[in-house]
Amino acid sequence: MQKVITPVNVEGRAKLGIRSGDTVRVVQNIVELKKGRGTDKKEKTTKNVRKQTFEGLVLSTKHGTEAGAMFTVRATLSGVGVEKTFPLYTPSIDSIEIVKRSKVRRAKLYFIREKATKAVRRQLRNARMMNMKSDESLMQAEAVAEEKTEVAA
Repeated sequence: MQKVITPVNVEGRAKLGIRSGDTVRVVQNIVELKKGRGTDKKEKTTKNVRKQTFEGLVLSTKHGTEAGAMFTVRATLSGVGVEKTFPLYTPSIDSIEIVKRSKVRRAKLYFIREKATKAVRRQLRNARMMNMKSDESLMQAEAVAEEKTEVAA
C-alpha cells in the first residue's frame, strides 16, 4: 500500500507528455493574503484563492517525468514577452491543458526569444516609417492649402 503524499494526480501529469513546441494552458491557484482589522485591535488575515491562466509556447522541459520535472512557458502579454517556469507536480497548478502540438526540430527552443525581439523591432521600424510618410504628406497638404488661400486672397 502506497502512501499519498501530494494531492496532485502524478500519473495524469506524467502521461501528459509535455514537449517543447507544445502550446499549453496552465491554470494556477494564486493565494492572496489580505490583512484586516479583527476584534480587540488584533490583525486578522484572510486567504483569498483565485485562478490565473497562462497560455503560451513550451520552450523547454527539464528532468523528464521525475519528481523535480520543470517546464518553461513563454507568452506575449500586452506586447511584452513573459516566461514562467513551472514545476510539473506542484500543487499550486490546478490543471495543465495541451492546446496544440507542433513538430519541432530542437529540444530547447531558446532561440524564439531573439526571434520575437527581432520581429518586434521590425514592426516598430515599419511603424516609424509609416508615421514619417504620413507626417510628410500632412506637411505637403498644409503647404498646398496655404498656397490656395494666398491665391484666393
